[in-house]
Amino acid sequence: MASTDTATLSAEYEALTERCGLVDRSERGKLALTGQDAVEFLNGQVSNELLDLAVGEGRYAAFLTHKGKMLGDLRILAAGEPGASASELLLDTERVALQGLFDMIRRFKVGYRVDLHKRTLESALLSLIGPDADSLAQSALDGGELPTSSMEHAHTLASVAGAPVRLIRTDLGIDLLTDAGAAPAVGAALQAVGAPAVSAEAAEVVRVESGRPRYGIDLDENTIPQEAGLNERAVSFTKGCYVGQETVARLYYKGKPNRHLRGLQLSAPAQTGAELLADRRSTIGGERPVGALGSSVLSPARGLIGLALVRREAGPGSTVSVGDEGTTATVVELPFD
Repeated sequence: MASTDTATLSAEYEALTERCGLVDRSERGKLALTGQDAVEFLNGQVSNELLDLAVGEGRYAAFLTHKGKMLGDLRILAAGEPGASASELLLDTERVALQGLFDMIRRFKVGYRVDLHKRTLESALLSLIGPDADSLAQSALDGGELPTSSMEHAHTLASVAGAPVRLIRTDLGIDLLTDAGAAPAVGAALQAVGAPAVSAEAAEVVRVESGRPRYGIDLDENTIPQEAGLNERAVSFTKGCYVGQETVARLYYKGKPNRHLRGLQLSAPAQTGAELLADRRSTIGGERPVGALGSSVLSPARGLIGLALVRREAGPGSTVSVGDEGTTATVVELPFD
């Protein structure tokens, strides 16, 4: 749970929700693919369509086991000269999924004209989060412009503090991808135009409120994308074959997921991984497991809230027990109102 004091968390939350704050997310795993077959190769490995991806666009996708279970998720950016085919695919993923992504690419790229490059330590990722993200990013530029498209993952090259940066639209603001050595100067320039540095903890509150799950916390190797509500964002049902497609398509067209990503309004703090139990309404009585708590945060606006993959019998409005300390939670739809 929270380690930042309540007053600081409230001030940072206010910045992120009413103005704009700056979060350093450089710990995320980062890779690049180059080579003539890069797009074709990756298209056969991930759940979203990449063959129509133009330079300056991006996609969110999952990479899966042959049984359709998630090994991780990633953002894919098509880089190169505008109007030409992508000469480079920039990938970023949760650090916990980086090795799996690296191994998958290295294993299956045999026979393709593809080169894999490590970029985690070489690159920094700074996030502007909040309604003023566009205007503050524009103020910090000393060259270039913001992405003209309003679509999530649209990106363009620009300059901040004399350093090249890639500006990327997100659901909550603007990301800036730059060389690790330039990050301190870029961050200082963003703070100088009015974007205070805020903690990752405060950014997590905003993420949970928006209902966006994180792999390694809310999602794991037992998750199918549809259970996590990722079909619309991360899955194409019209593309050619990819690893895990059969299971994902069968569930979409013929089945119903047993679990759904839900919000939880908690009565007291609880640890990630705490078991969720619901009343078993039968003659044998007792409670049955319906999930486990994922993210858990203290929201200055909404109190103690969390995310969890919950079995469908514990639908919105249900009350569940959380762990064995007497904590309860109300299951709610996402995003949080």
